[in-house]
Amino acid sequence: MKPFQDYLDTVNQAIGAIPYPEAPSQLYEPIAYHMALGGKRIRPVLVMMACDAMGGDLSKALDAAVGLEMFHNFTLLHDDVMDNADVRRGKPTVHRRWNDNTAILSGDTMLTIATQYISHTASWPVMELFNKTAIEIYEGQQWDMDYEYRNDVTVEEYINMIRLKTSVLLGCALKMGALIAEADAKDADTLYAAGVNMGLAFQLMDDMLDVWGDPKTFGKEIGGDIMNNKKTFLLINALQLAQGDDADELRHWLNDQYATRDDKVKGVTRLYERLGVRQLAEDAIACYNKLAITAFNEVKMSDDAKQAFVSLANRLAGRNY
Repeated sequence: MKPFQDYLDTVNQAIGAIPYPEAPSQLYEPIAYHMALGGKRIRPVLVMMACDAMGGDLSKALDAAVGLEMFHNFTLLHDDVMDNADVRRGKPTVHRRWNDNTAILSGDTMLTIATQYISHTASWPVMELFNKTAIEIYEGQQWDMDYEYRNDVTVEEYINMIRLKTSVLLGCALKMGALIAEADAKDADTLYAAGVNMGLAFQLMDDMLDVWGDPKTFGKEIGGDIMNNKKTFLLINALQLAQGDDADELRHWLNDQYATRDDKVKGVTRLYERLGVRQLAEDAIACYNKLAITAFNEVKMSDDAKQAFVSLANRLAGRNY
């Protein structure tokens, strides 16, 4: 196995070399702009790492890795429109720099480009996995929007939503790399399970970073979920735990359409800390991270490869605030 940075450099070089047409510029410039924002590139790196760990040819995995990252970024363009987000990775979102219609159409184009790249594997199992994952992500996004209008969302419903919206793509990345390497079916499925659990820990950490993160490292404005009344793990547990004055205050922040961003974010954050939901989130992150590590250790691969995946899982679950 190579160091994480080596896989990342290979992926970034390939993404930087994508040949976008010059015209129409209003279609392709937003794509190039968004892809140049960078990001953690976890998903394409997982494709490369899994392929390498399973003894595959990395050159056969690179296009699939680029395609999966393009697909992920397509979802972000559309998410930013639906969430009315102003900032992505520290820069104006595409729909803010251009407009909503541009973000939607450029996002549609990114989906097609992603499909083209992934289809270069010439493998039906890979395409079947990708298509299944894409549908699940759309389902997760719909649940996410539906939950904005409900105050009775359960923790179980939320975990299933983030599994669909976020986690299955990490599982897909790992299994895709394994399929390209023609790995044993059991190992491919175990890698998928590891990725899903790693993704759950990753998303729960994102929930926490949206409240307690540093905007300089988080890449987004702090408090976006709070302002949109997103049913995160934190809010759902707060709704279940709050009683008396705490319950009244929480309802006030959820219903007050005229509260300033600063007041609402600070007010809800104080409630979260008073109700102890931060500790509940940290415990859940540790649980899902442990499940991911257990799965990685069950895969038939070298100890070096296992350690690389375990280190990555621990890093994603322990991102600094």
